[in-house]
Amino acid sequence: MKNKYTDIVNELTDREIMFHLVATQVLLIVISLILGFFLFDDLSSFWELLKWDDAKVWTVGVVSGLVIVNVDLLLMRILPSSFYDDGGLNQRLFQSKTVWQIAAIAALVAIGEEVLFRGVLQTHFGLVITSIIFALIHYRYLFNLFLFINIVVLSFFIGYIYEMTDNLLVTIVLHFIVDFLLGVMIRFSRKKSNQRGGKTNHE
Repeated sequence: MKNKYTDIVNELTDREIMFHLVATQVLLIVISLILGFFLFDDLSSFWELLKWDDAKVWTVGVVSGLVIVNVDLLLMRILPSSFYDDGGLNQRLFQSKTVWQIAAIAALVAIGEEVLFRGVLQTHFGLVITSIIFALIHYRYLFNLFLFINIVVLSFFIGYIYEMTDNLLVTIVLHFIVDFLLGVMIRFSRKKSNQRGGKTNHE
C-alpha cells in the first residue's frame, strides 16, 4: 500500500501536487463554512474565537511552534530516516518553492485546518474526537507508524493548546510556524545537497 502511494506521488507533477493541496484546503474551508452555519449562532460567535490582542499568540503560539520544530529536528538526528518517510510528498511540495511561496502554503494550511478542526469541530465536539479526525485526515501518515503516532501526539498537543488559551489565533500561528520552518528546512537542505553534488562533480 505504501509503495503504491509513493508511486502515485512520483507520477504527479509539481503543479498537480500544488493543485491538490490548494483544492484540499479550499474544501476544508467550504466544510467549515457549511458546518459553521449550523453550529454557530452567528458569525460574531466565530470571530470571538480569534483574540487579536492576546499576548499568548506570541508567548504560546510562536514558542510552542518553535518547540515542536526543535523536537522534530532532534528526532530526525537520532532516528533512522525511514521513520520520517512520508512517500516524498513534503519533499516534492517544498523543494522548489521560494521562501514566500512556502510562507503562503503554510498560511493556507494553518488557516484551513485550524479553522475547521479547532475553530469548528473542537469548539463543538471536544478535544478527543477532533484530534482523532485530524490525525486520520492526514492519511499519508497511516503508511508509517512513527509518523502516525507523531501526528496523533501533535494533534492532541495543538488541541490542548487551544483548550488552554481559548484563542484560535494561537493555534493558527503555532501551525504556521511548524509548517513554515519545516518547509524552509526541506527547501534549503535540498539546495545544500545539490551544491555538494555540484562541487563533487566539478572536482
